[in-house]
Amino acid sequence: MTKSELILKITSKNSYLYHKDVYKIIDTLFNCVTKALKDGDRVELRGFGTFTTKLRNARIGRNPKTGEPVAIPQKKMPFFRWYRTKGKPKNPRKDSAFKV
Repeated sequence: MTKSELILKITSKNSYLYHKDVYKIIDTLFNCVTKALKDGDRVELRGFGTFTTKLRNARIGRNPKTGEPVAIPQKKMPFFRWYRTKGKPKNPRKDSAFKV
């Protein structure tokens, strides 16, 4: 699902929300997560998952066309881990006002 598809889905299921407002919310959320990961912070969204960064070590790769060795520097890579539930939630919300 792309960002625009997510915005359309939220807007269609929540007719009282304007498209431009949902866009601002999603854009702000993604920008905050991106900035936090760049700063080395961890972002935890309870019930959804955790965004962190992992450091990939420097290594030697190969150019696919020529086969020559290429030095690849170390870098931070974003990493996401799903939230895992153990069993059913105790108080499920069936009539939530906000739907995704």
